[in-house]
Amino acid sequence: MRKLLVPVGVNLLLGVPGVVPYFLVRYVLANGPLAALGWTTRDPDENDGMWLWLVVVVPVVGIHGLVRGLVNARLARRSPVPKAVFWPVCAAASLAPFLAIGLF
Repeated sequence: MRKLLVPVGVNLLLGVPGVVPYFLVRYVLANGPLAALGWTTRDPDENDGMWLWLVVVVPVVGIHGLVRGLVNARLARRSPVPKAVFWPVCAAASLAPFLAIGLF
C-alpha cells in the first residue's frame, strides 16, 4: 500500500482542478441528452444552446484528460503496483475532490 501513496497523492492534487471539467460534463449532460430523455429538467436560465457549452467543455475536458493521462501513464510505468490495482485506485483518487464537494 505504501507504493500507492505517490500516485494517490498526485491524483488527489489533479482532482482539485479536475472539479471544473467534471462539473462541466455533468452540467452539459444534465441540460442536454439527459433532459431530452426526461431524466432531468433543463435549467430555465440556460437558453444559449449547447454549441457554446461544447466550445467551452471540449477544450477544458481534453486538456485535463491529456494531462491526467500523461501523468498517470508515467506513474504507472514506474510503479511496481499491478495495473489492475493502479488504475482504479488512481481514478477514485482523482474523483474524490469532486465527490467531496458534491456531498457537502
